[in-house]
Formats: sequence, structure tokens, C-alpha cells
Amino acid sequence: MTQPKSRVKIAGEETLSNGWTRLSSYLLDYIDRKGATQRLKREVYHRTPAACILLYDPKRDLVVLVRQFRLAVHLNGDPAWIIEVPAGLLDDDHPEAAIRREAMEETGYRLRDARFLFKSYTSPGAVTEVVHFFAALVDIADRVAEGGGLDEEHEDIEVLEIPLDEAAAMIETGEVFDVKTIVLLQWALLNRAKLTA
Repeated sequence: MTQPKSRVKIAGEETLSNGWTRLSSYLLDYIDRKGATQRLKREVYHRTPAACILLYDPKRDLVVLVRQFRLAVHLNGDPAWIIEVPAGLLDDDHPEAAIRREAMEETGYRLRDARFLFKSYTSPGAVTEVVHFFAALVDIADRVAEGGGLDEEHEDIEVLEIPLDEAAAMIETGEVFDVKTIVLLQWALLNRAKLTA
């Protein structure tokens, strides 16, 4: 069920920061379900679209994940080198082209086929970023490079090959706590029969 855009009117916008990403403060007039107009103040991070992918090797029944440093996680006091699926910003590419590039850069795997699954807002309350989710079957022969990220971007990415059941169990132990990764691992468990057919 779609809601009419006329229920929201932007009354003002101010750019608070325009560094790695733009942060804006908004004043908006919002008509609630009872017909009353509310004046709200919200801050939004303008992030460009991204893509992520689950790489699954059916012969070895494992997933290819990466471990890298995340400052926001560090600032929260959690282990800052976190386990994730390969992901990256689109950089004006089509989502599939972007995820093929990111998979190669991060893991060294060349993708034969990348299957689009769905797209999602991972933090819709404050971030404009839309993430495109993919899955691909890989084989050891598809690893044609070392991976590890781009030196010019100072990426320091460790490539991990973990059995699917073990990776999924790492969600409950707290070793995997990235939402993209949790979603794709759960998707893989639900669709394992399709993946191995």
C-alpha cells in the first residue's frame, strides 16, 4: 500500500557536513494518520547505492566472506575487524557490474553468473543508501587473483572460506553481526536446495 507523497512537505534543508558522505538536517511538515500536521526535524546521511553478494561453493559447501576494519564498529567498542560478505558502492555502475568488480577486488573470485535477489534499505531511519543483494555460485577454479582489496584505497581485506553451516552458526555466537551478511546467510540456508541443484 503506497502512501501519497503529499503527506510530507520539506520546509527546509541545511547541509551539516559534506565530507566522505553528506549529512543534512531537514525540517518537514508531516500529515499524520489523523490529519494533523506535525513539524519534524530529521537528519539524513546521503549515501550512494551499494551492492553485496553471497559467494557459495556448492562442491565444498562453503561461503567466501571477508574480514576488514570498520571504524563505526570500533567506536561502539565492538571487535572492529568484522566478517562480511563482499560489498561496495556502485560508483555509477550498474549493480551487477559493481558487485562483479567488488568480488574480484575483495576476494579474487571471477564471477560466472551473479543472481540478483532483492534490494533493501539497511537503515531507513537516517541513511538513503539502497543495497542490492546478489548471490553467485563459485568454484576454486574461479579464484584467479589474491583479492584483499585495493592498495590505493588502503584496503586490508582478509579472505575467509567457511562452511555454510559454520558461518550461519557464527551469527548466534556473535562472530557475524553485519546485517547484510546475516540476511544473505539466512537466505542461503533457506535456499540451499536451489543453490546445490
